[in-house]
Amino acid sequence: MAWLRQNAASSVAYVGGPAVRAQALAKRYPGATAVRGVDLAVAPGETFGFLGPNGAGKTTTIGMLCTLTAPTSGDAWIDGHSVRTAPDRVRRSIGLVFQETTLDLGLTAWENLRFHARLYGVRADDARERARDLLDLAGLADRRDDPVAAFSGGMRRRLEIVRALMHRPRVLFLDEPTVGLDPQTRARIWEHLHRLRRREGITLFLTTHYLDEAEHCDRVAIIDGGAIVAEGTPAELKDVVGADRVELRTGDDAAAAERLRGAFGLEPALGPAGLSVRVADGASFVPRLCAGLDVPIDAVTVVRPSLDDVFLHYTGRTIRDEGAAR
Repeated sequence: MAWLRQNAASSVAYVGGPAVRAQALAKRYPGATAVRGVDLAVAPGETFGFLGPNGAGKTTTIGMLCTLTAPTSGDAWIDGHSVRTAPDRVRRSIGLVFQETTLDLGLTAWENLRFHARLYGVRADDARERARDLLDLAGLADRRDDPVAAFSGGMRRRLEIVRALMHRPRVLFLDEPTVGLDPQTRARIWEHLHRLRRREGITLFLTTHYLDEAEHCDRVAIIDGGAIVAEGTPAELKDVVGADRVELRTGDDAAAAERLRGAFGLEPALGPAGLSVRVADGASFVPRLCAGLDVPIDAVTVVRPSLDDVFLHYTGRTIRDEGAAR
């Protein structure tokens, strides 16, 4: 029977079975639990993001889904194949881009791709055609015979993504795919990933601690302390927080704070940049604020809820604070 799943959060139905599914997936080490009973389902063709700080359990979960680490309990299925009972079938169904580069820098781009194809048993003529096609799609065709040591960080990452697709996997796993890259290069990598997903029809499953990167995902799961604490589309997760944040700088923040309490019934927060308040609709509140605040206003900004606000809502701290502390 075709497998039909109705995603309660996003109201998206899909037929034929999930591309990635995990049930009570856990990994324990002596004295520590890295992953605590993860349940998830990812639709074919979806871009799914695991969002969390370093040490949250993202890489360990990826390791179990890709058969690099054996689960302590629970199970996971990739394209219908169990990571416990059919690991070889799982490996044929996936591509994997590690956080650290695994390219052979002494080989050319073409040689790296051909070597990967031979490991997966891709016929030589098919490998040549596939490599030529993917290098062209990645904008690396004119560098195919150059040693990878001469490539920039962004070019190496694009080549790693291309290499992971040589054997036509159903699911592409990316562990922190743009870590260490500058914002402009990160944007180009995402353009490349979107093109590949549309052209190849693959499912993307990525881990990240970049909040703006998670906005590229169809759905996001926030993982903290080895457990999923929230899941949904970026918009749905931000709707949980609800209120806009209005930030303002005034000529007298103490007097402005008293006025906000007395006239508007709001409790402002005072920080180095000035005052901030939470309101349901920041855009409509600002005119009333300017008319009703008898203190000179130097600047006012409306900030919509972010995924960092969502992380703060569910964990009590921001992901940026976590990243800085580790």
